[in-house]
Amino acid sequence: MKRITLLLSAMLVALLFAPASLAYDSDLARAFAAMMEPVQGQKAGAALHLITAEKLVARVSAGEPIMALDIRTPAEADIFGMSLPGTMAIPLSELFMPGNLQRIPTDRMVVVVCKSGIRAAAAGTGLRMIGFDNVYVLKGGLTALNAYVDPITANAPPAAATR
Repeated sequence: MKRITLLLSAMLVALLFAPASLAYDSDLARAFAAMMEPVQGQKAGAALHLITAEKLVARVSAGEPIMALDIRTPAEADIFGMSLPGTMAIPLSELFMPGNLQRIPTDRMVVVVCKSGIRAAAAGTGLRMIGFDNVYVLKGGLTALNAYVDPITANAPPAAATR
């Protein structure tokens, strides 16, 4: 009788704790852990591949090959669009489709953009997780870019493009 009770107890414990251990992909969790390991302290933004509006404007003004990837919905982009050369618009809901992934260049910096940076952070993390090492996220999104770029900044010569 003790054996049956012990066996039933062990099975009950296994059933109670098994769902938690089976609720996630352990290989994917390890990959995310490795990706997030350097995300600490003052270098967290760099480790997360965040780029500020100021640094983006400086790089664009210096002529660096950059592609902006606008992941907002078509309705959002129609109202307030990006006009940087090489901008590509792929809504987040369609971003991870194979045909769209093939459109993303690997030979230059890709800056993922949305209104506030939240969707872009998720998209950028996902893209980096599947192998796009050249993907960065515009910190604060278009809201931050709009706040930073005024007529003086936008028209400044490359050497004076940063404040």
